[in-house]
Amino acid sequence: MGKLDGKVALITGGSDGIGLATAQLFCQEGATVIITGRDQARLNSATEYSGGKIDAVRSDISVMSEIEQLCSYVKSRYGRVDILFANAGGGRPGLFAQVTEEDFDFTVNTNFKGTFFTVQKMLPLMNQGSSVILTTSTLNRQGREYVSVYSGTKAAIRSLARSLAAELSAAGIRVNALSPGLIDTDQARKVGMSEDMIEQSNAHLHTLIPMHRSGTAHEIASTALFLASDDASYITGSEISVDGGWAQV
Repeated sequence: MGKLDGKVALITGGSDGIGLATAQLFCQEGATVIITGRDQARLNSATEYSGGKIDAVRSDISVMSEIEQLCSYVKSRYGRVDILFANAGGGRPGLFAQVTEEDFDFTVNTNFKGTFFTVQKMLPLMNQGSSVILTTSTLNRQGREYVSVYSGTKAAIRSLARSLAAELSAAGIRVNALSPGLIDTDQARKVGMSEDMIEQSNAHLHTLIPMHRSGTAHEIASTALFLASDDASYITGSEISVDGGWAQV
């Protein structure tokens, strides 16, 4: 018996990193899993890696029409969504004085707008007992250079989890926020950091984290599994931080 037997789970941003680790774990626990991402090659690799157990759909959450197309696909093929892990996100780091309107729009549209409308459009496919998990970040409460827009969108997502928890409780839908800290994924490389830059950054940040290391994608996936399952049946509107204590002490 798996914790998610018979469940249909949709994971946005599921082609690598946290999303893919979560998709694999959800499959192991009995769920039917759909993942999305912008990069078709990464999606193909994810499908091959899972042995075809994961349904991969190319979709960009920053584009409304693509969210609607995704919703139509899920409705026609699966009929419902029991677990929505709104994990897709991104950003363009930069000093505040150098952020352009294009940079701002890209980050806001990908993180906050995309998350907001993904949940809204999928809501008609969700029933009593469904779980929504929103990926925020410990940066939603920390002041750091280079990430003013990104941090703002993650704070907005944390706030959204509270609002939706209140609004959707009557429908029996739980909404929670999952807040990763420094996690060992390819995210830094995606935004253009070199290996030397990543190594130097991690060495410094590990001195600030009480557990003195980065987290793993699997550690985030395990927390997502908890929030998705009946183990968290009395938890809504909460934020669970998985950050080695970085933003807690």
